[in-house]
Amino acid sequence: MKEFWTSLASLLGVLAFCQSLLQMVFPPELRFASLKFLNRLFNCFSFYCYYDITEIDGVNTNELYNAVQLYLSSFVSASGSRLSLTRAINSSATTFGLSNNDCINDVFDGVAVQWEHVVTQRQSQTYSWPPLPDEKRGFMLRIRKRDKDIILDFYLNYIMEKANDIRRKNQERLLYTNSRGGSLDSRRHPWESVPFKHPSTFDTLAMDPERKSNIEEDLRDFAAGQAFYQRTGRAWKRGYLLYGPPGTGKSSMIAAMANFLGYDIYDLELTEVHSNSELRKLLMKTSSKSIIVIEDIDCSVNLSNRAKATHAGAPRSYYDSGAPDAARGGEDGNNNNTITLSGLLNFTDGLWSCCGSERIFVFTTNHIEKLDPALLRSGRMDMHIYMSYCSYPALKILLRNYLGSEAEELGEAAASELREAAEKAKMTPADISEVLIKNRRNKERAVGELLEVLRARAERNEKCGGLREECELNGVVEEMEEEEQEKRALESPKEGSDCDDDSCKKVEDDDEEKEKAK
Repeated sequence: MKEFWTSLASLLGVLAFCQSLLQMVFPPELRFASLKFLNRLFNCFSFYCYYDITEIDGVNTNELYNAVQLYLSSFVSASGSRLSLTRAINSSATTFGLSNNDCINDVFDGVAVQWEHVVTQRQSQTYSWPPLPDEKRGFMLRIRKRDKDIILDFYLNYIMEKANDIRRKNQERLLYTNSRGGSLDSRRHPWESVPFKHPSTFDTLAMDPERKSNIEEDLRDFAAGQAFYQRTGRAWKRGYLLYGPPGTGKSSMIAAMANFLGYDIYDLELTEVHSNSELRKLLMKTSSKSIIVIEDIDCSVNLSNRAKATHAGAPRSYYDSGAPDAARGGEDGNNNNTITLSGLLNFTDGLWSCCGSERIFVFTTNHIEKLDPALLRSGRMDMHIYMSYCSYPALKILLRNYLGSEAEELGEAAASELREAAEKAKMTPADISEVLIKNRRNKERAVGELLEVLRARAERNEKCGGLREECELNGVVEEMEEEEQEKRALESPKEGSDCDDDSCKKVEDDDEEKEKAK
């Protein structure tokens, strides 16, 4: 054993002598050139090429490094054995990442690549501001030489797009509203925001499953349709009109759409907008991947059907695009504090609507017949969605949401009675939800009271012959319109006016009669 250690020490001494001799004979420049030549010779016979993506490029953060980190976190949790866990500020999701000096394989378009997370200690700390971290981090990409064009041209762009999608889904979504009177906030933005945490989803939305499936498919096609809209020369936007009786879930539908796509919501209050130019400025300050909502458009401003108004002999207002003065009033002249129908149409479908991309316009109304046909045409409102009374499939969803049970679990007789009563009662999901929520701790009592309410409403509808017009004449469905009437009573008076619409019209008619008498 002693002879072995003696021989090993002699060998190490010979190697040290040879190294010293080489350093004396060969200058550093020659040694560097030799290593460079050997490296090139090795690369010539190698099938792979390597790319380094460092965390910091000089003193600036490398965006590609952050994109690769997010992209790998989307699937590394399923394949890695040793992972790092992080959670960003204002994020609700835990992010998985590669540990230091760990590797993972990926496949893109049939091409295999390998990523390695390289972490080393920084050799020397030079002066810089801000100071550089002690560790030098980066990703090393190994690919085959023959796949260089595919990876560099398409794969890295795909990673950037995927990272943007992940970043949008993880970040906190916001609900915006326009500031009162067009005032600006501290950042000189006309929109004020709060966190958007509405729990409504398409799974909890009380609507026929087939109709919900069609809407979800339409939203998927829109979100993935960038190439289609560019090829056809259309702006990347889409319009939805939600109409139906009050309490049928129009606001819940908007929240479900935002949660499904991961978009922010801009709730536009038209009564706070004073001119068409102000409306355009609000549109310019909205972000892409957002939903712009105008709720109860028939109550916000006077945008009624021009054809019906003209046929009825009603005097034209400045909202009528057929009036020359009104068409000019939104931009100049004496009516520069009004929104015209033309301005709203340009907002949704004009040149200014193209200042962003991947945006959805949603209008809601309780009376579609009161809207002007120009607002309803395809291109502005691409999809008309009727929010109907609660059908039996929608009722089953409400039972599952509030009672935690399926309708079939209640028994065949009870399910049959619910199906028959729901079709005849014509109650809104909001009315049925009120019955279920107050009895949610007692399933039997909730179902029993719901059956009583449905039967009572069905009997009342049968007395009216099933016609809504007759029911309105007899005052049967007045309570269903209370919410809408209260909203109209609050919003119909104009600023600076002490009379409602009917009294104002009566005064105007009296003035006209006096002028004629003169």
